[in-house]
Amino acid sequence: MKLKNTTWILLGIAIILGIGVYVYELQINPQQEQIEATNKQLFTFDEKEIKALTIQTEDQTYKFEKTTDENQPWQMKEPQNTVANDAVISFLTNLLVTNESTRSLTVPENQKKEYGLDKPTATITIELENQKQHKIILGKPNFQGEFLYAQIDPPSSSSEEMIINLVPKNFQYAVDRQPEEWTKNN
Repeated sequence: MKLKNTTWILLGIAIILGIGVYVYELQINPQQEQIEATNKQLFTFDEKEIKALTIQTEDQTYKFEKTTDENQPWQMKEPQNTVANDAVISFLTNLLVTNESTRSLTVPENQKKEYGLDKPTATITIELENQKQHKIILGKPNFQGEFLYAQIDPPSSSSEEMIINLVPKNFQYAVDRQPEEWTKNN
């Protein structure tokens, strides 16, 4: 049985396409998925790299520093100097390093008020062991009430446009606490 030239050409094209799909699925696609996952992640540092946290709400500022004591890993520095509630701090730090932004919006700077970022519900400043600082500014909930508008590491100088991310509402639960909830109950 002899195959026609067109059959050989089609067979060659099929092999080339098969090799192309194989290379794409094993090499290129996983790299793109990793890049996309990194882009959605709020911050790229690990929880163990966090050295200090400052949480500014509408009516109070809380400052926390990590200690070397494994039994009491966090110390509240402001408004009082006392042992911090590790469960509450761990909940917040876990949110910072594991959560992703579900969507990003680029909006004009003059629309800050519409997203609640002119008078934020909370501003969290994270200081890392390597002296770098990160900031997340939490605005008001979206229309469905499922997410919060947030600004991640806002630029120091104002520009015409700003990037707003939708973050889980758990951030509101993490920072909207009574003062006594931040300290360890003895």
